[in-house]
Amino acid sequence: MTEAPRDPFGWLDEAADRRRDAGLVRTLRPRDAVSPLLDLAGNDYLGLSRHPEVTAAAAAAAHRWGAGATGSRLVTGSTALHAELEAELARFCGVESALVLSSGYAANLAAVTALTGDGSLVVSDAANHASLIDGCRLSRARTAVVPHADPDAVRQALAGHAGRAMAVTDSVFSVDGDAAPLSGLSAACRAHGAALLIDDAHGFGVLGEGGRGAPYAAGLAGAADTVVTVTLSKSLGSQGGAVLGPARVIEHLVNTARTFIFDTGLAPAATAAALAALRLLRREPDRARRVRTVAAGLYAGLTDAGLDAARPDAAVVSVRAPSASAAVRWAADCRAEGILTGCFRPPSVPDGVSRLRLTARADLTDADVTHTLKAITRTAPGARTQQR
Repeated sequence: MTEAPRDPFGWLDEAADRRRDAGLVRTLRPRDAVSPLLDLAGNDYLGLSRHPEVTAAAAAAAHRWGAGATGSRLVTGSTALHAELEAELARFCGVESALVLSSGYAANLAAVTALTGDGSLVVSDAANHASLIDGCRLSRARTAVVPHADPDAVRQALAGHAGRAMAVTDSVFSVDGDAAPLSGLSAACRAHGAALLIDDAHGFGVLGEGGRGAPYAAGLAGAADTVVTVTLSKSLGSQGGAVLGPARVIEHLVNTARTFIFDTGLAPAATAAALAALRLLRREPDRARRVRTVAAGLYAGLTDAGLDAARPDAAVVSVRAPSASAAVRWAADCRAEGILTGCFRPPSVPDGVSRLRLTARADLTDADVTHTLKAITRTAPGARTQQR
């Protein structure tokens, strides 16, 4: 008697059951073009994704250059728009050179893997973004994960290594919105001749003079031993990523970074949108200050209400929930109140504590902030218990 073939994906059902029991099921929720909800879940920090100048630039680029880049940047995927954006990013952030990639994730993979390798050491903050973590895993370098935001731990990890080394860190961490001690990390790296790679996804457009970013604010812009990655999908409201740094670093990435060489270039529409948004930011630098003001207002209101919120150093404000299931219910109740929030649960949170994650935007009014605070405090898990 012939046995029935084994189901090669049968294990997926057990994995799905475990996720469901732990309250960790994630579901895609397509949104409409226009939503009645007040969005505090997305990362459109400067409120530029729908700005008329930005969308007009994207539409014009699509008409002129086509819907896609048509190939990798080294084949047919580079346009004059890419070169313009790279030049203006470098000038704005105070670095020698820039390289645009298809996403911030790809930019981090490119920088980590191309600048390390077999025999080198990568020192990584325990709270780093998944893209940096994946870059470390793919780099073939020895990786030392050190306690969060601890320059002394970085110094100790570097002290025992004689070869090539690089420390990697977010500038602003995406879960709690706290800033890395960049000056201390830079000093630790320089004491041991190591490079420093800073993922400024959540600092670019929000921190530094006119939104030039956390490295600029820390006095590291243009430093010969520092490389910065940014995303074009947050403050610039578009899509894509970039690596910023010394010209010789960028030249090396062009020749060796696999997520640059073998990936289709960023679409012209997204490139043009990011360029238009960057020019808007140069013209309207107060947008960066407004984001920080909104974030501070959200934090003050949440803590005044007795909620456990993390003090924001940029645009991200997180407030802790008692459990994953409570966080899911809280987010759903906020949605019913007209507020869209992020809901972060394991494994997205490195400390295992579930949260609502709010993102401040420059285009939120004081009335929007007041409405948000009322909705979140009214639907908080403790508040629901008291109402019963």
